[in-house]
Amino acid sequence: MDALSSKFAALADPTRRAILARLVRGETSVTELAEPFAMSMPAISKHLKVLEHAGLVTRGRAAQWRPCRIEPAALKDVDDWLEDYRRFWEAGLDRLEMYLGTLQAQDPPSSLRKAAKPKATTPKAARAHPKSSKR
Repeated sequence: MDALSSKFAALADPTRRAILARLVRGETSVTELAEPFAMSMPAISKHLKVLEHAGLVTRGRAAQWRPCRIEPAALKDVDDWLEDYRRFWEAGLDRLEMYLGTLQAQDPPSSLRKAAKPKATTPKAARAHPKSSKR
């Protein structure tokens, strides 16, 4: 699997995305990373191995403490790949906005046309003597 595909595969899992979201705030231990999840330490370690293999996370070693940290440069590859699609969607939305502006300038929305029409009124006689309902 190529590097970009392995990054997307790692990001596909919500637990791994949550781990990355936590690491954005700074490095932390595996134990602290595991706290919010209802899963075993071996399961968290497997998630971390996937993130490490993708290059998104590194684990250091300082005596007994093994801090985990995010690798921002690895996420840049993902962001670069997404940039073309971001431009595509933004351009499409810009064209839609221009088109809707043109339509509104040519023809006011139907809600405005309806508001301008006077409502039909019920004759006073019909309002004064409502039909009695049978019980």
